[in-house]
Amino acid sequence: MSKLKAGDTAPDFNATTTDGSKVSLKDFRGKKLILYFYPKDDTPGCTAQACSLRDANTEIKKKGAVVLGVSTQDEVSHQRFAAKYNLNFPLIADTDHAVGKAYGTIGGGGLLSAAKSLAGFADRMTFIIDEKGKIAHVIDSPDTKNHAEEVLGLL
Repeated sequence: MSKLKAGDTAPDFNATTTDGSKVSLKDFRGKKLILYFYPKDDTPGCTAQACSLRDANTEIKKKGAVVLGVSTQDEVSHQRFAAKYNLNFPLIADTDHAVGKAYGTIGGGGLLSAAKSLAGFADRMTFIIDEKGKIAHVIDSPDTKNHAEEVLGLL
């Protein structure tokens, strides 16, 4: 699979969020979607990234976008993580790795990606998807502490 880039149609997905709700890409048509992949709940980089997006979520919403986090932990892990840090957006429990594989964040190229994939962790990447379901921007190496500023600069 070739790497997704701006202009590509975003792969559809069907997944379960923190609260047990089912979501798919089509649920976000008409809105911009910040779909961010992170390796593991409650680790320093992942916490910084989530809190950055949490703190700017009101401003992100004002720009017509919604945030959706994705990692391979289950709903219980996501619920603990979201509660501990008062996250104000849902997290997808990608336990079967289907969403990560569709977006190339699991099983991607390179030795580090292969090692993470074997351990069941996704690469840290963010996709900004436009209102029509096209990828508008890809952030390959997000700055975890300032991720919201990166995202807002692209909206």
